[in-house]
Amino acid sequence: MASPVSGGRARQPSLAQLRAFVAVAEHLHFREAAAEIGMSQPALSGAVSALEETLGVQLLERTTRKVLLSTAGERVAARARTVLTAVGELLEEAEAARAPFTGSLRLGVIPTVAPYLLPTVLRLVHDTYPDLDLQVHEEQTASLLDGLGHGRLDLLLLAVPLGVPQITELPLFDEDFVLVAPKEHWLGGRGDIPREALKELDLLLLDEGHCLRDQALDICREVGREEGAPVTTSAAGLSTLVQLVAGGLGVTLLPRTALRVETARNDELTTGYFADPAPARRIALAMRSGAARQREFEEFAAALRVALRGLPVRMVQTGTEAA
Repeated sequence: MASPVSGGRARQPSLAQLRAFVAVAEHLHFREAAAEIGMSQPALSGAVSALEETLGVQLLERTTRKVLLSTAGERVAARARTVLTAVGELLEEAEAARAPFTGSLRLGVIPTVAPYLLPTVLRLVHDTYPDLDLQVHEEQTASLLDGLGHGRLDLLLLAVPLGVPQITELPLFDEDFVLVAPKEHWLGGRGDIPREALKELDLLLLDEGHCLRDQALDICREVGREEGAPVTTSAAGLSTLVQLVAGGLGVTLLPRTALRVETARNDELTTGYFADPAPARRIALAMRSGAARQREFEEFAAALRVALRGLPVRMVQTGTEAA
C-alpha cells in the first residue's frame, strides 16, 4: 500500500471518505451502509479504498461473504466518529449563530411522558417558534441516551437523574405517583396512603427497559418490600397496564400527568394518594454538555416550564427564574 505522504505533505482524508467508512463500520455490510448514507455501493467501496490509501493502513478485511474491521480499522472508526460528530457540532454552531429556533430540533421523549406532555410541547413550538422544525422520537431511556451521545438526537424529555457523564439536565418539574386500583379497593379514595402499603400489594408494572418500572421498584425497595413479593410484568404501555388493573389483576403506580388521560373513561378504577412526602419523579430536558445550541435549549426549557404550569405538578425554579 502506498505511503500516505506525498511530496513532503501528508494527505488528508475527506469527510465523504470518513462517512463512508463509519457507515461500513456500523453495518459491516457495503449494501446496507450505502443505503444509509445515500451513496451507490461502488462509490462507497471506492471511498473506503481511497481512505485506506490515504492513511496507508488496511481498515477492512473483505471476504466474499462478510466484512470485518481490522485492528487498525476499529481504532480509526472510533476516531472518525469523533471527527464527524465535531463537524456536525460545528455546523450546528453556525446554524444556531445565524438564527436560533430555526432548522430542525430532534427531540427524544420516553413513552411514559410523550402522550401527556407532547400536546403542550407542540403547541409551544407552533405558537412561539414557528420556524423550528420539531422532529419527535419516542423511545426508551437507554435508546434516547445512545441517540443523544451519537448525535442522532439533539434534546431529550425524560425522567432524571440520569447519572450519565457529559449530559446536562435542565429540570422542568416534579410529579407525584398515584395509586391506581380496581373499583372498591380498600385504598381507593384515600389521601393519606403510607408508602409501606406497597409492601403487600399485588403490583403491576411495565416491561423491562421502562424507567417508570425502575422508579417503582426503587420505591418498593425503599419501603422494605421483599424481593420475592409478587410483581406482575405484562404491559408494554400505561394504557394496557391500567386495563389490567381495571380487570382486577392488581394495582399500579401512575405519574400525575398520566392520571386524567388513562383513568378518566374507566368506571372500574379508583385512585388513592400517598401521604407526604409522596413518591415522585422529576422530569427534565437533557442535552449534551457544551452543546452548540445550549443557550437555545435553556431558553426552550424556561418557556416550557411556563407552558406546563397548568399541570398538577411542582415546577422546578432555576436560579434566574427564582430571582
